[in-house]
Amino acid sequence: MLSELSERFWQERLWFPEGLGWADLEDRDGRVYAKARDLWVALPISLLFLIIRQIFERTVATPLASLLGVRETARLKAPHNPTLESYYCNVTKNPTQSSVSSLSKQTGSSERQVQRWFRRRRNQDRPSLLKKFREASWRFVFYLLAFIAGLAALIDKPWLYELKEMWEGFPVLTLLPSQYWYYMIELGFYGSLLFSVASDVKRKDFKEQIVHHVATILLISFSWCVNYIRAGTLIMLVHDSSDYFLESAKMFNYAGWRNACNYIFIVFAAVFIVTRLVIFPFGIIYCTWVYPVTIYEPFFGYYFFNGLLMVLQCLHIFWAILIIRIAVRFLTNNEKVDDERSDKDETDESEEEEDEFAADKRHSTKNGPIQNGHTVYNNNHNKTE
Repeated sequence: MLSELSERFWQERLWFPEGLGWADLEDRDGRVYAKARDLWVALPISLLFLIIRQIFERTVATPLASLLGVRETARLKAPHNPTLESYYCNVTKNPTQSSVSSLSKQTGSSERQVQRWFRRRRNQDRPSLLKKFREASWRFVFYLLAFIAGLAALIDKPWLYELKEMWEGFPVLTLLPSQYWYYMIELGFYGSLLFSVASDVKRKDFKEQIVHHVATILLISFSWCVNYIRAGTLIMLVHDSSDYFLESAKMFNYAGWRNACNYIFIVFAAVFIVTRLVIFPFGIIYCTWVYPVTIYEPFFGYYFFNGLLMVLQCLHIFWAILIIRIAVRFLTNNEKVDDERSDKDETDESEEEEDEFAADKRHSTKNGPIQNGHTVYNNNHNKTE
């Protein structure tokens, strides 16, 4: 049954134009072509990336964080309370006002104390600044090196300057060693991101990130199997060209270097918009969607490949809206650049708690000690001159 499914899945009419097939990609006369079995190499590379990342974060990212002045905010721990902990883990982390009232009666605490407990408990689950810095620094290093390596591999290739050249001689396109390693390393890296997604910092666009990683892995794998390698290398280069700017801006943001973060983010926004909203759709997608049908009849692989590109483009538009909102706010009001996907949401409640604590302290100094959020009045003594 499995062999029958495999045979149907790899039918030549699905993946190749009429008149072409897998036989055209057999090695001959010293010419080497991409093969589906090569993709297994990406699995050990993914595991290797996970190991290298752990070593990098401990030996490079952590000392760098200290050097740049990354400071952790002291977080108050929520006191042990089985009732509230059960509600937090099994029901919701953000109870409604009616739920707060009910929990207040069950625990014998004031509503203010219940709200504070949930706020502190949420803050305990949030990743630390050091964790976010280490993750951003790891991605910065990879994206920067990947972009440099991709540019070095493509700088002398004619399809970098004339996109239609990517289809010259298709599908009989010889595989170059630089293309092989560029593909395997990129595929291995995105595989490692998928493996580590459970432990990485979770942001508001968590689901979009998962879709992006899966679409990227499918796109890289499919383009490799049917020898769309020239198009694939261009797509990877375009994506790597802006990501390292974003990660470096995050690093400076976590370190508190506001001006450096702001200006790098503006550079990132400009590069992102040019590469993802101009070059990618009007250059690369045009040459994979419009130009090929002038050479051969459309087939399933043609629609599948371009469908994945459109998924990526929809994600680009989604992220571009977030980026433009942040950039406009900074340029018009000179506000601090914040990552709308996570950072603002993560720090607001911590700041609110600090404000509450400061207010309570001031109130205590003025009116005496505080118990359960209420002033204790001295009813046993009269004020004397």
